[in-house]
Amino acid sequence: MAELQSQLREVASARMATDPAHDLAHLDRVWLNAQAIADRQANLRVLMAASYLHDLVNLPKNDPDRHLASRHSADQAAPILRDLGFAPAEIEATQHAIAAHSFSAQIPPETPEARILRDADRLDALGAVGIARTFAVAGALGRALYDPSDPFAEHRPLDDLQFSIDHWRVKLLALPEDMLTERGRTLAQERTGRMLRFLEEFAGEIGAIVPTGWTPERNGA
Repeated sequence: MAELQSQLREVASARMATDPAHDLAHLDRVWLNAQAIADRQANLRVLMAASYLHDLVNLPKNDPDRHLASRHSADQAAPILRDLGFAPAEIEATQHAIAAHSFSAQIPPETPEARILRDADRLDALGAVGIARTFAVAGALGRALYDPSDPFAEHRPLDDLQFSIDHWRVKLLALPEDMLTERGRTLAQERTGRMLRFLEEFAGEIGAIVPTGWTPERNGA
């Protein structure tokens, strides 16, 4: 497995267009998360391959074709996997996991590996790393950290295309209940707790208070 991981990292490093939130370190973290979630049903070769190849086609969040990126990644993964000696059934399973991992693709994960990969990838959007990724992406896209006149959207519509913190309420804080594995849900709840503690500190430093509606119980998360 160590040799396969080295080969997959080399391929990803050479082929994947990177951004502040999607780079080789992200792939390493997704694989670590996947191992933490995986059960005996999972094929670890398939899961490792999917972890390292799921962002082969990495389009910016504001690209109109972003919802197609996971399908394109799955397509490009096939010849790579053949060259690495994967059997046809393994290739098909890896492709499905890659295609179904994306939030925007809206493809139901139908295998253990697909469910694990989706959870593992979403876990990387939460916790301390998730906080760092949120603001890294905001900076890359030129988005403000928050609306100084209404930081937590109490009197305006949420707008995560303009304000980075809004994305927490729009998507991130709701991720725990969207997890497909029991272990993934537990880890997501732990990481969301860290984010909420950060949010309290953040609010204090800007002279604001986090509304109760941002807590998981009231947010549906």
